[in-house]
Amino acid sequence: MLLSDKYPFLTDYFTKAAMGEHNALPQSILFYGSDLEAQYELAKEIARLLNCKEDKSDNCECLNCKWIRENSHPAVLTYSRLDNKPEDDDSKTVISIKQAQSIKENLVSASDYHRVFIFCDRDEDGNISGLNPLNFQAETANSLLKIIEEPQPGVTFIFLTRYIDDVLSTIISRSQCFFVPAIEKINYDYSLIEGIFTDYLNYERKDIFDISQKLLDLTKEASLISILESVQNYMLALLKANPQEQIFIKHIKYVEDAINQSRLGMRPINILDELCLKIIT
Repeated sequence: MLLSDKYPFLTDYFTKAAMGEHNALPQSILFYGSDLEAQYELAKEIARLLNCKEDKSDNCECLNCKWIRENSHPAVLTYSRLDNKPEDDDSKTVISIKQAQSIKENLVSASDYHRVFIFCDRDEDGNISGLNPLNFQAETANSLLKIIEEPQPGVTFIFLTRYIDDVLSTIISRSQCFFVPAIEKINYDYSLIEGIFTDYLNYERKDIFDISQKLLDLTKEASLISILESVQNYMLALLKANPQEQIFIKHIKYVEDAINQSRLGMRPINILDELCLKIIT
């Protein structure tokens, strides 16, 4: 399915803005929502519209469009904790100050292309995930504020995140924000944690470390991330059945934080203890 079929309003908006006599696209864009892969595809589509030398059609085969689809365009760059690291940058868990400095250096020279900088997280398997306070820390975000606030012509910044408040407020205030809804049907399977966690709303404070230990024991059978995703699926199912219950949104966010901590290599017992302390009251 074409991106324009999945997100007709968004793609129509960006196409009209990019094809207007005067490029009306905001120079800093923030996407938020649960489908990070879709956000990344939308970011690439914006980059393609801005750099296409022909008719900007979905199936355009000009060199710029081909490069962008292949993630090889010299002016469309993804910045994550793994992508576009300077040679002397040994950070592995964050978008670093050195990466921010490399963007500033990039902008010193002129370019024949429209430069697009896409900020997100990506794991070793290439899966896209969102920015959060752990991987996109305030120090790095603040170092970018001036070039975002006073961007050069022909430069666009795009930030991808699951929750809008996971990005520094000063970035949000300088960006136009768009919610990207999840199109694919969500699988709410939580069988992995059934019988251990599915009654968590009725647990008491004295149960916290016992539940944490039971979840930890599950890591002998499945990865910690799989267990946490199963917990999150259960909460999503509860939220779907009780859309007015804001507590589930807060708890889903806590689990997302735990998943990110797991990706950063924190000890499982510490992650689970902290999670249970936050959501069992």
